[in-house]
Amino acid sequence: LPLCHPLPLSRASVQCRLDRAGGVVEVTADVSCTGPTGVEMESLTAAATAALCIYDMCKPITKGIVISDLRLLSKSGGKSGDYDRAADESPE
Repeated sequence: LPLCHPLPLSRASVQCRLDRAGGVVEVTADVSCTGPTGVEMESLTAAATAALCIYDMCKPITKGIVISDLRLLSKSGGKSGDYDRAADESPE
């Protein structure tokens, strides 16, 4: 089960970038841990929670806000090893 055990997180950061012209807020979360496990679920949860907070703050303006494209960009360590979306999506 994800998020079912306490992890000694060594870093957690959430960045939000507003593209005013496009009407988009891009949320990026970065989480790291010195333990023997990956923390991608914690990072995805941070990004999703930030997006939900933005929705909550903006819903008086419009309720038509769409939260989309929640995805893992990269990870290192843990049982399943390293992952990089950019390398995974590059044409071979």
